Amino acid sequence: MGMNLGGAKKGPVADINVTPMVDVMLVLLVIFMVTAPMLFSGIDLKLPKTQKVTNVGLRPELVILSITSKDQYFLGKNMIMSNDMIPSILKQLKASKTDVIYLRADYQLKYEKVAKLIANLKKAGISNIALVTEVEKTN
Repeated sequence: MGMNLGGAKKGPVADINVTPMVDVMLVLLVIFMVTAPMLFSGIDLKLPKTQKVTNVGLRPELVILSITSKDQYFLGKNMIMSNDMIPSILKQLKASKTDVIYLRADYQLKYEKVAKLIANLKKAGISNIALVTEVEKTN
């Protein structure tokens, strides 16, 4: 554990310097931590803003239904037709072994359309619906 001052041993040092590798790994870790929450932003929606209640952290393996302001429906990142929506959702819920569906509706969408969609989901037996919003920025 002492310092080698170059006394009796002369020649190259055979120790591996891991400091640069640790630096690179820490930088990569920070990059992944910053970009991970943005991975599911493929569908451009302007979500309503609310105060923070719970942090969902949307991941691709969750069942996420998105509705754009132009009445386009996306299950995950795949566009689906409105008449195929309920069977597709039920299939994905069964495949992911969950009963929660995360609903992302564009801010400009009429409340009536969101309410009718929720009613149709509940009518199909999907009652555990989480509404996804953005967090209000407080000054």
